[in-house]
Amino acid sequence: MEVRAIGRYIRISPFKAQKVAALIRGKPVKEAMNILMLTPKKGARIIKDVLQSAVANAENNYGLNRENLFVKIAQVDKGPTLKRIKPRARGRADLIRKRTSHITIVLDTAE
Repeated sequence: MEVRAIGRYIRISPFKAQKVAALIRGKPVKEAMNILMLTPKKGARIIKDVLQSAVANAENNYGLNRENLFVKIAQVDKGPTLKRIKPRARGRADLIRKRTSHITIVLDTAE
């Protein structure tokens, strides 16, 4: 049975978050949590929160055991970009793009 959790409008670049998501794809939940706790990136902390939410959904809503779950899909999609303007020399302006992400974690039971 598939269980999912989605984190929307997370303030991290999708490119940076995708690198961390690739580390846990296909791994058991316990191993994925250990990898995320030891990875020194901002994306690891954010993805760990979404993974914990997916595990809580599995346990509370479907009565599944944490030991039998593995990460089936760890996907990071592009969200809307916040655009800000930074003044520069000689009256010019630069556009600052603050990118957001939608993070989806799908868990499945190991057969």
